[in-house]
Amino acid sequence: MTAIFDFSSLITVLLLLVCTCTYIRELRPTIFDGGKVLELGQRILPREGLSAFFWKCSRIGERLSPYIGASCAIMVIHVLFLKG
Repeated sequence: MTAIFDFSSLITVLLLLVCTCTYIRELRPTIFDGGKVLELGQRILPREGLSAFFWKCSRIGERLSPYIGASCAIMVIHVLFLKG
């Protein structure tokens, strides 16, 4: 069954997406920062489309990191021990 139709798989995919976007943004802080001028003369890139979605995922991971971490731990227990 695909992750779209199974609720626990959908939650797992969303948690992995948020964690991955947050990790990538920690490695390269300017990767999702479209719409900002970082230095004089740089081109302004609008924050829209997939870049905006990934930026929002990384922002959720940064601001709610204790809750995201707890959710990941709960999903690990669910996937390893409860899901048959």
